[in-house]
Amino acid sequence: MTEEALYIKPKTIKQALESADSGPKFKFISGGTDVVANQFHGYDKATLIIDVSAIEEMNTVEKRNGYLKIGSLVKLNALIHHKDIKNNFPTLIEAANSVGSPLIRATATLGGNILCENRCLYYNQSEWWRDSIGNCLKCDGDVCIATGGKKACFSELVSDTCPSLISMGAIVEIQDKQGVIQIKLEDLYTGDGVQPRNLPEKALLISIMLPLKKGFEVVFRKLRQRRSLEFTSLTSSVSKDNEGNITIALAGVDPGPVIVRGHVKDDLEPLLDKAVKKSRAIDNDMMTRKYRKQMIRTYLTESFKILEL
Repeated sequence: MTEEALYIKPKTIKQALESADSGPKFKFISGGTDVVANQFHGYDKATLIIDVSAIEEMNTVEKRNGYLKIGSLVKLNALIHHKDIKNNFPTLIEAANSVGSPLIRATATLGGNILCENRCLYYNQSEWWRDSIGNCLKCDGDVCIATGGKKACFSELVSDTCPSLISMGAIVEIQDKQGVIQIKLEDLYTGDGVQPRNLPEKALLISIMLPLKKGFEVVFRKLRQRRSLEFTSLTSSVSKDNEGNITIALAGVDPGPVIVRGHVKDDLEPLLDKAVKKSRAIDNDMMTRKYRKQMIRTYLTESFKILEL
């Protein structure tokens, strides 16, 4: 964080949104495990830090209108303590427990993980390193260093909770000064590595809603070099609901989530092929593009067998 950055800690959503008008370069933070690190490395140079962690209305879990509503400020390691999450959506807990280390999960929030910044081996380096090799599209340069192209950034979505939530039909609530809107979680992502989210600048992700009567069976997988600390090289979540609908959701292999839908009566091979083909993985990760593509096929095949598809 830069020395010039101001820090404020509002107690309500209204105060937080009003605070966003008081600085030209502001950043909302909650757990801060992503934002503060990015500030330190010079990816983000906000001059106003708005800490929303004290807003109680964004830190609750409740049943409402056929959904389980989870506040975006609920800590990742706190998800396991909520009986309704354990009984209805245990895969969300599994996904949350795959994030970082115990210390990070004790601080990081569900909303923060959903909104964590896309990553790339050529971008997530020190400011000195980036200056020496040249700035890329994601940091005001004119070329993707990973591909040599000038039109598209392929920094990867690395949220581990995102695929599991999407596979279980998650809806998110977003609030700004005009009010609250609900959208599908998958619609929050643009697929553009430079601007990866559709979230308006002066808006807050306030809650995540999961349908309670779908009877989801879900298989979660994550590929990384070590079982702690590492960001994902591939995260997969495959669900089957009580109507036979299948949802495949992937992260770590594209600037946005890769989503493929089908039904238990479908031929599964085309669904698998479509998931591999839609993944725009490039060699900007510790694991190669070829290997990650192969592992998509492996993870999905395993998941289909476990779900008895």
